[in-house]
Amino acid sequence: MSCLRKCPRRSESEEMAFQEHLRKVAQENGKRLGLDGDPDLQFLLSGGHLVKIRSSSWQKTRFYKLNEDCKTILHESQRFFRRNPTFSLDDIDSLRRGRQSEGLNKHTDPSEADKCFSIIFKGKKKNLDLMAANSEEAKKWVNGLEKVMGNLHNLSRQQKSEHWLINCMGKADKNKDNKMTLKELKHFLRQINVEVDDSYAADIFKQCDTSNSGTLEDTEIKHFYDLLTHREEVDVIYGKYARTEGQMSGKDLLNFLLNEQREQTNMPHALKLIEKYEVDETAKARKHMTKDGFMMYLHQEEGSILNHEHKRVYQDMSRPLNQYYISSSHNTYLMEDQLKGPSSTEAYIKALMKSCRCVELDCWDGPNGEPVIYHGYTLTSKVLFRDVIKAIKEYAFKTSEYPVILSLENHCTVEQQRLMAHHMVSILGDALLTRPLGNRMPDNFPSPQELKGKFLIKGKRLNKLDTAFSSNNTVDEDTVSEEDEAAEAKDNEQKSKKKKSKMKLAKELSDIVIYCKSVHFYGFDHAKDNQAFYEMSSFKESKAFGLAQNSGNSYTHHNLDKLSRIYPAGSRTDSSNYNPVPMWNVGCQIVALNFQTPSKEMQLNQGRFLPNGFCGYVLKPEFLREPSSQFDPNLLTKGPWLKKKTFHVMVISAQQLPKVNKEKHNSIVDPLVRVEIHGVPADNATKETHHIENNGFNPVWNERFQFDVHVPELALVRFVVEDHDSTSQNDLVGQYCLPLTSVQSGYRHVPLLTKRGDVICSAGLFVHVMLIDAQKA
Repeated sequence: MSCLRKCPRRSESEEMAFQEHLRKVAQENGKRLGLDGDPDLQFLLSGGHLVKIRSSSWQKTRFYKLNEDCKTILHESQRFFRRNPTFSLDDIDSLRRGRQSEGLNKHTDPSEADKCFSIIFKGKKKNLDLMAANSEEAKKWVNGLEKVMGNLHNLSRQQKSEHWLINCMGKADKNKDNKMTLKELKHFLRQINVEVDDSYAADIFKQCDTSNSGTLEDTEIKHFYDLLTHREEVDVIYGKYARTEGQMSGKDLLNFLLNEQREQTNMPHALKLIEKYEVDETAKARKHMTKDGFMMYLHQEEGSILNHEHKRVYQDMSRPLNQYYISSSHNTYLMEDQLKGPSSTEAYIKALMKSCRCVELDCWDGPNGEPVIYHGYTLTSKVLFRDVIKAIKEYAFKTSEYPVILSLENHCTVEQQRLMAHHMVSILGDALLTRPLGNRMPDNFPSPQELKGKFLIKGKRLNKLDTAFSSNNTVDEDTVSEEDEAAEAKDNEQKSKKKKSKMKLAKELSDIVIYCKSVHFYGFDHAKDNQAFYEMSSFKESKAFGLAQNSGNSYTHHNLDKLSRIYPAGSRTDSSNYNPVPMWNVGCQIVALNFQTPSKEMQLNQGRFLPNGFCGYVLKPEFLREPSSQFDPNLLTKGPWLKKKTFHVMVISAQQLPKVNKEKHNSIVDPLVRVEIHGVPADNATKETHHIENNGFNPVWNERFQFDVHVPELALVRFVVEDHDSTSQNDLVGQYCLPLTSVQSGYRHVPLLTKRGDVICSAGLFVHVMLIDAQKA
């Protein structure tokens, strides 16, 4: 039975009116998305039956359809207490055609691949594995959902805001009569996170109910909407510059861009913005920008705090590999903690789709001669090495074309090592780097540009790299010391401090380690005298922090021509993370974090790699690449790194903050904003606004802060919105982090992300920021 038939019974005329109402709502939302009459949209709105697959034995037919709001999917449930459950399109991370999930790969037949597809959710929510009646229907579901999601994503923040508000109004209209009673108005205000007392709600209602009918309808609802979305702070800014018949002329807009936004621009650019964002055709013809057009501009990428030029790859990608920060993951196979959590190919896919460019594979002997990946000496589940390599091959370059490093923690016998090498060579094919680039022994790393689409293996090697050019490369197998991280794990398990254990290494595996040969670190002087550029060390966090604190300049010099990989301490059994910033400050490239663990540290990592097209590679500042550099982040002696700036921040307002506690229907947030600077020790600072009672919809602070920043090229700025609680720890509402060098000055909107780094649609902060030379401050 379809879940649609579970609704309370209506009379025939009521049912017809109700269905007509739903049709009109769907039509309006389709228009808003630019999909009015689109056949793919109509298919989704009609819905259909799909087989939901959980295991080989649990495969049930369920009804699915896109709701009329064009934002949520309704699906049938057999659970009585979950009638008509829905999930939001905003919760979907991606869609995959075919048997491209672990579940479908295990529990369906390869012959049914063209009927299968998976819905991959953000965060911890499990994948939804589905099978359609035939390949044509599967294609319609995937194409239709991708089209709607794409169009939703392409709406401006203002359009998303309107879309969200209108759908909230639709939910508040309980009897679907296109009218709002006072009771429905109060329900709507609670939905959008605004607490108002009864008399205030009654005043708004009375102000809008010009017909004195006791309900709001048509133009009255529009009036109510306009009152609700009025932005007084934007009125003030617009009024200051709209000097031409109450509107902004091209000259007025240019003045605003030059004086407030601190942009180096010209009249043609100002006119281009009017052409692009003005919604009133009459004003556009006069080359004027109305307040609505100005609001549209502020909500687009030109009005974002992130420099829109940095949203693409804008840095020089032809420098040697070690001159870049590289987005890197630790224990990549884990979905949760490192004691008993599940291992999965899905974890690799999620990391790679976030542009992670260095993933870790802990390899152990498995049954039937097949190596497996899991966290040794623990109860974490196991996943086949072969399946992991297949998943990496499929997803490595979907979000970034720059090279991926496979960091091997090898615990396997020689026989299974040979199979590991075979799987990598056969599955990765020409994309696997098996010899140095060029025809002679290199003396430096190739660049990310030269290594586009390539896989590099990090691991132990039996001999020097120059033997790759020699015909006398006859070594078969030999012993090498275990990886530092592996040795640490064994020490923790055995509670002993024995000398470094040895293991046999297969030639086949050794030969495909080219630019990332693992060696033990014996000190900076030893490394300088004995290590080749391609020989790299891994540092446990405590060792790395000690070196960064006590030998900062030596560490930066070590990283001038070598790679360093930092990894979390084995004692972090909950897969928590360390602060990556001090490691970046001394030029460490591969600062590996637990991507599966949402945390402040991962948010800083996302901020570090946000610019440069989010490609997973960010060029280090020149003073961390220059051989003569005397930079030490702890001392701040004079040098090219010392470019003291004053960072002015005015936190003006926020819009449409989500409820933190969705379980409590009447829960309204009491928001405050914290601004943090993360960089060299002298620059670390935090400042916070007061909290505002019971207003998550449009709180206004107008609070000014000032930060002195000594080394701006290493600084990150993080905006945090929290729900104030006087009796317990504040709850996170949203956050956003970006490098200070990517901040656009002026009046800017700051998008807000969840704890896991996903965008919160329609929510944001409105700020005024300026980064100026300290002597001019």
